[in-house]
Amino acid sequence: MRDSRLRSVERVDIIFAQAIAEKYFGIQASASELPSERDRNFVLSARGGEKFVLKIANVREERDVLEAQNAMMKHLAARVSFCPRVVGSRLGEEMVTVAGRLVRVLSYLPGRPLGTVASQSPELLHDLGRKLGRLSAALVGFDHPGAHREFYWDLARGAQIINDFGTRINTDWLRDLVLSFGKNLCLSVDKLRTSVIHGDLNDYNVLVDGDEVVGLIDFGDMVYTYTVGELAIAVAYVVLGKENPYAAAAPVIAGYREEFPLTKEEVEALWPLVRLRLCMSVCIAAHQQAQQPENEYLGVSQALIAETLPKLATDRHG
Repeated sequence: MRDSRLRSVERVDIIFAQAIAEKYFGIQASASELPSERDRNFVLSARGGEKFVLKIANVREERDVLEAQNAMMKHLAARVSFCPRVVGSRLGEEMVTVAGRLVRVLSYLPGRPLGTVASQSPELLHDLGRKLGRLSAALVGFDHPGAHREFYWDLARGAQIINDFGTRINTDWLRDLVLSFGKNLCLSVDKLRTSVIHGDLNDYNVLVDGDEVVGLIDFGDMVYTYTVGELAIAVAYVVLGKENPYAAAAPVIAGYREEFPLTKEEVEALWPLVRLRLCMSVCIAAHQQAQQPENEYLGVSQALIAETLPKLATDRHG
């Protein structure tokens, strides 16, 4: 696991972020920092009322991965309306280098994170599924060398992640449950479609307005992997804290299949991949929190995962 990027996360002064925006992108704005696992991200509020997102990459982030993210967003810009756009610099560059860090600016999408919506209606979750399906359909045929990488959040590496980091989970019963999931994982991947996916549509990367999903953001975890993983990852976060996880996921899955039909093999793999994603999250959080105990973002969702995983273990649906 390439965890050295966590150790290299450096603070970036807000004044410095504002100076970068003005000097390189011609944007005079006030900046406020956003939470992030590996990078430094800021909302830029320009004087004219327009907003942007300034992304300052980790010093260890590879350029080809950022180029892949930009290519993906440019590809989607012509096909869907709910993903960010790349904003060029004063010189028309998609990325600039400042003090050894790669810097980009993206368009800002309004809306509130799905994770802050206490009551998530079936209509909202159905629309989430439809937007996810449209995303998968729009990405058919898209590829980039930078997406073909070894990445610890890749579902294809799930069993390895559990094996490598499962023993670091501090809570005894949760550690035993996660290790049991890993040992008993029943997943046939030979016939699963593969493609580039967003890879991290958790409930804080989904923006909503009322019962409509208006934004899918943060392409930092994009990777070439199982296509159905896009839906599985989103479902994994939708079910957190729900009394009946399978009932909560039903409208998401239905909406997705309306826009992007699943194969028989993908239907069978969906819930094992949901469970796998949640187990991976627990394992990776345990590993990362040991390195950065002060980073509260690394613990987001962990209490809800601990609450939800046992429900997925006892209900054999799916």
